[in-house]
Amino acid sequence: MRTYNEKVSIYHGMVSTIAVNLASNFFPIFAISILGASNYQVGLISSLPPLVALIMTIPAAILLNRLEQQKKTVAMSVLWARTLFALLAGVLFIGSAYQAWAFLIIVAVMNVPGTISNIGWQTLISGMIKEDRRGAFFSDRNRLLTIVGMITTLIIGIIMKNQTDNAIAYQVLFLIAFLFGLLEVFFLMKHKETVQTKTTKQHKNSSMDWSIFKDNGYKWFLITALCFNFSWQMAWGLFNIYNVRYAHATILWISIFSVANQLVQIFTFPLWKKWADQKSTTLVLVWVAVGMATAPFLTVLSTNLIYLTFVSMTSGFFVSGTMLLLFNLLLEQSPQEKRTYCITTYNVLLSFVAFIAPQIGIWLLEVTGMQKSMGIISILRFISAIVFFIMYVRFMKNRKPALQES
Repeated sequence: MRTYNEKVSIYHGMVSTIAVNLASNFFPIFAISILGASNYQVGLISSLPPLVALIMTIPAAILLNRLEQQKKTVAMSVLWARTLFALLAGVLFIGSAYQAWAFLIIVAVMNVPGTISNIGWQTLISGMIKEDRRGAFFSDRNRLLTIVGMITTLIIGIIMKNQTDNAIAYQVLFLIAFLFGLLEVFFLMKHKETVQTKTTKQHKNSSMDWSIFKDNGYKWFLITALCFNFSWQMAWGLFNIYNVRYAHATILWISIFSVANQLVQIFTFPLWKKWADQKSTTLVLVWVAVGMATAPFLTVLSTNLIYLTFVSMTSGFFVSGTMLLLFNLLLEQSPQEKRTYCITTYNVLLSFVAFIAPQIGIWLLEVTGMQKSMGIISILRFISAIVFFIMYVRFMKNRKPALQES
């Protein structure tokens, strides 16, 4: 039986997914097909948002930590971010030489409020969902949101199958995304938040608690998660470039790739939760990283669009594990009394990695070509799986003496 906040969180997630799928999912193809963006600019679509997040995360965390209630601030941040979707529709009224850069600036600025809302939501929801409910709740929530995302993407693909080069069609998408953003704000405000006690508030007024780095579990989580994210995000820009410039995928095919990926995710979220409960989150993440290592290598074997759809399906199997288990492992390895600081620190470091990784991926593309760069990224992803395994082994060793003592 779901609690009130769990139900509202799912509704909020659904409209948020629709808003993102209507806009953000088509940023790369819009930049390439309509704005004539270069490879470097396509890479910046992935890199600029985390750079802004890197700059904003600590100020955002200080702001949120000082608040007795975070819900209103998170909601207003979402409103600001989604309003910029509407502003994107006006990029085409700027001179053609500056359109791509104007687009990138708006995308970057969008992540100022986006960072506040992201950190605020993670902290907000972690306090609303009991620890023994997290695995089941996030598994169900992710599955439902994936279904919504899949249906939305498929509908968009069918409607816009002949509109890949139609600028007005993209403008309409951005405006509809803004409207769903307003619904996001509505459902965020429907959450029931507990007011922080004065003692808790005083504790949170410190801008940073460096003692989190003395926690071995959290330190190992940072090492493994950042290694994995670095190898994962290196390929983001390359996949977009390969699909549009090499495979000549239209909006319909981009939508089919996404739907194929999401369809597999729907059925595999419960599997990853079951395996994580039976084994351990860390051990299962080893297999997730191994699976993710196959995607870049398999992608560049062919430009056949049906084949690439199959690759998207296999990738979706492991993406669902990534989405579910990484966040659960963050909460699992973060001491409860310092969870906000742990989440903040992780987001700061993740933003730095997310800024650097796509740029290195584009650099690899320019230096070695598409085939070799994707091969190198596959190797790095496999190495991240080894790092997860090392973490798992170390923790198993640390647990044995404790078991013997008891």
